[in-house]
Amino acid sequence: MPGSELTRKQHTLGGTAGIVLLALALAYRFFPGWFHLQPPPEPVAAPSVVGQRAPTTWSAVQQGAPQTRSEPVEEAPPAEVGTSLADAIRMGPPAPTSKEVAALLKRARAAEEKGALLDPKNGAITLYRSALSQGDGNVEAEAGLERIGGALRDWALAAIDRGDENTAQRYLAAYAELPHADGELTAARARLKTLHEILPMLTRAAELMKTGNITEPADENALSIYRKAAELDPGNRLVDAGLAEIERGYLDHALNEAAQDNFENADRMLGLASAIRPGSQALLDTRARIEGIRRQRAETVLAQARSALDSGNADLAEELAKKAQSISADLGGLDDFNLRLRNARLYASLKPGQVLRDRFLDAAGSAPAIVVIPTGQFVMGSAADEPGHSDNEEPQRRVRIEVGFALGQSEVTVGQFREFVRASKYATDAERLGGAAVYEENTGRIVNRSGMSWQNDYRGERAGDDLPVVNVSWNDASAYLAWLSDRTGKKYRLPSEAEFEYALRAGSSTRYPWGDGDPDKVVGNVTGEGDRSPSKRSWSSAFPRYSDGYWGPAPAKTFAPSTYGLYDMEGNVSEWIEDCWHDNYVRAPRDSKAWVNPGCERRVVRGGSWGSDPDQVRSAFRLAAPAEARSARVGFRVARDL
Repeated sequence: MPGSELTRKQHTLGGTAGIVLLALALAYRFFPGWFHLQPPPEPVAAPSVVGQRAPTTWSAVQQGAPQTRSEPVEEAPPAEVGTSLADAIRMGPPAPTSKEVAALLKRARAAEEKGALLDPKNGAITLYRSALSQGDGNVEAEAGLERIGGALRDWALAAIDRGDENTAQRYLAAYAELPHADGELTAARARLKTLHEILPMLTRAAELMKTGNITEPADENALSIYRKAAELDPGNRLVDAGLAEIERGYLDHALNEAAQDNFENADRMLGLASAIRPGSQALLDTRARIEGIRRQRAETVLAQARSALDSGNADLAEELAKKAQSISADLGGLDDFNLRLRNARLYASLKPGQVLRDRFLDAAGSAPAIVVIPTGQFVMGSAADEPGHSDNEEPQRRVRIEVGFALGQSEVTVGQFREFVRASKYATDAERLGGAAVYEENTGRIVNRSGMSWQNDYRGERAGDDLPVVNVSWNDASAYLAWLSDRTGKKYRLPSEAEFEYALRAGSSTRYPWGDGDPDKVVGNVTGEGDRSPSKRSWSSAFPRYSDGYWGPAPAKTFAPSTYGLYDMEGNVSEWIEDCWHDNYVRAPRDSKAWVNPGCERRVVRGGSWGSDPDQVRSAFRLAAPAEARSARVGFRVARDL
């Protein structure tokens, strides 16, 4: 059939073409010379570089204009030799390579490997061109010239970088005669032109460096010339080397100043250096070194400040701490030290809220526990519209507690006062005057009764050692505190009126320490509607819906402490104060010291008691009593200077 005949012919032609193609492939594989082709060479090591490029150094710049040097040969990556079988079939058989051309190529390769490129007789360029002149299209010769052109371009740019104008011109002239990209040649020539413009500037700058005219005079110095050159050729290595040398002078000066603790001058030198080569690695490294010196020195000075503080010299410690801060403002540990220093000045190196118990110097035993009270300020007294207000509580004034002090954690107890009496053989005012005031159950009144003293409780019975001592006068309290000062070597005293109200308020500004209204929970031993005496008596004036479970004083520390860690400030027993009585606060001191007049007979009593009317529990409440007065509702607590 016609269709079958056509198909058979197509198969025959296809098979013949396949055989021919296979034969060509085998011939190309085993006899590449027939096609004027060579198989791809095995990978070989890159040719050696003739000579080494010397780094740009400032010493070279200082010699004047850069000198012309012979350029090292740098081999570009070898061009790919040969072509694919498909390309060979498409182009057809290449022209055969003659023995003469092969010899020229061999000599050219050898010259290229030795770096002999520009020799007009036996240089690689001349030999490759001779090979090309013997026959068009020699792939190896063309690749060699292209490779050499790329190397000459790179060498010209390297010569420009180091300021070797003559060498750069020679390489660019040769590069222009070889295969090249027009844009690359134009860019290289532009750089060479710029180099020609700045070389005299570099020479002048180097001369000024030699004579020490680095930044002076203002109109002609090395730094200004280098900066002008940098504007013409940003990134020029020689310009950067000159600027780096000037920068190095400032950096060395900065290091020298830091080594002598002149950190202010060191910072000034760093500032000048940073304007020359902003962000340079040398600048960053030097700044880091100086910061290390600074921190180490500051830590040493701070350690000296700690030693001074430990030895009790707060003034020297403060001076050294300020010096450490001036050296390194963000020095670690400085804030903690300043707090210690502040505490040393305000609290004798103690901490607010810290509980102390001073031991006796000459015998076993210790003083009552005291609590360090934080410094601060508050408004003392009460406003005219406060319920229960009295004229003696005004005018209100702001009082600053600028010096730390400590206050008894609780009222002085019977047991603590007994220790004093036994040791000193002291006779109290109650014992000398024949009695004291106690609560009479059958009448519900406080009455004077002979034979009563500090050893009796509010009913006149023997008092337990854990009860607050009562039936002691202001004179008795002062005698106890003088004895305590002698036994401990510390300054014990009664609290001032300002100190007591400040500690009682504990940061509050309300009618009572807990707020303006009636207490909604047990706050201390005060008169409550639910309190009952042993014979079931109740108070005629008391806090409604309140009961603390006591009629009469409670043992010390029965109720929860205040914010400042003090017990029974608002109740239990009222307390003697150091101040003389004044009818109001007109001309009262604005600090926390006691307001005392020589020879005064009446003293201040502060704080509510187990039998006080609610108005008398107010934070501002105060009353007067003779210094020899004794009562079953009045005791005292200690204060101590720090």
